[in-house]
Order: sequence, then C-alpha cells, then structure tokens
Amino acid sequence: MRVIAKKTLRVFWQKHKVCEQQLKSWYDETVESTWCGPQDIKVNYPSASFLADNRVVFNIKGNLYRLIVKINYKYKMVWIRFVGTHAEYDKIDANTI
Repeated sequence: MRVIAKKTLRVFWQKHKVCEQQLKSWYDETVESTWCGPQDIKVNYPSASFLADNRVVFNIKGNLYRLIVKINYKYKMVWIRFVGTHAEYDKIDANTI
C-alpha cells in the first residue's frame, strides 16, 4: 500500500513522542501490506473500526491516540485523514474528515 503522507505522522510523533514507535510500526506494516478489503485489515488490526467511504479508524498506543485513513483498495492507496489524541478524535466527525 502507498501511504499519503508520512509527514503527517512524523509531525504528530514529534509532538507526542510516546506514540512514535507505534505510528512507525503502523506505517511500516501498511506499506508492506496488500489490503484488498476490510477483512485483510482485521487480520492484523482486530480493533480497527470501519466507517463509510472506506475510512478506517486505528487505535494507537492502547487507544490513547486515533488514526483515521481513507483507503482506495483498487489502487492500493491509503490517505491519512486524521491523527490525534482520543479527546481530539471525540471532537471531530470521523465520517467526513
């Protein structure tokens, strides 16, 4: 999978060092993946939540942080839509961000 844009993750983990390793691991695992649908994601991320319009919410660092991505399975593209604390996540609409 191709992840757009790693810089978003990098900027976040520079401010929140405690989740740096988890975000790096998520990124590395994702670029090595060939997800064809939600069932492929559930294999390695059983706590992932699936929303409309191919959006997926990943729990990071024991659910202290949330990562929302939008996936185009056909073209193997993953767009990072949001990364933030759980409290910040509660203030947004994950279906439209």
